[in-house]
Amino acid sequence: MHRAQERAEITVPETKPATEWILGEAVRKVSPKRRHAILQGALVEIVRGWARGRGETGTEWRFRVTPPGERTRPLVPDIAYLSKERRVGLTGEELEAPRVAPDLVIEVLSPGDRADRVSSKRDVYLAAGTRLVIVVDPDARTLDAYDAAGRVRFTSPATFSTPLFPGLAIDLGDLFREIDE
Repeated sequence: MHRAQERAEITVPETKPATEWILGEAVRKVSPKRRHAILQGALVEIVRGWARGRGETGTEWRFRVTPPGERTRPLVPDIAYLSKERRVGLTGEELEAPRVAPDLVIEVLSPGDRADRVSSKRDVYLAAGTRLVIVVDPDARTLDAYDAAGRVRFTSPATFSTPLFPGLAIDLGDLFREIDE
């Protein structure tokens, strides 16, 4: 790595919950509660099942993303999918905190999430090369899918799917029943 690249990277302390760089400041992730945890678990099962043989899916996985012309910064999505293609050439150590944007990011909103921070993270992921950012709102029972073309909103009981990730489907009725039981 070149010295200029080292200076260009924003570093934050390793904390629990994780610390990210959002809107020019170090921000600790909101500590999730029951609904967030249940939805995150259900969504990671769906994505992990779909991703078998295609790549890796993880929760709270730190990525170091670099939008064009900006500094590299750490972001930690609730759920991330990284395709085999995007992993090419990365060592096991480099995969621990990849310097590439994940292909797919899912964020589950918590009551303490600030809308401006969620929007900023979404925009940074997309600018850095993430193909799809999904934001799930447990209160509104919606799933917003953001890609280069814009936003599409799905409302329960609809089923989300996209040609960007053929075969991936999220039944919102089933998903939100998880937090009602």
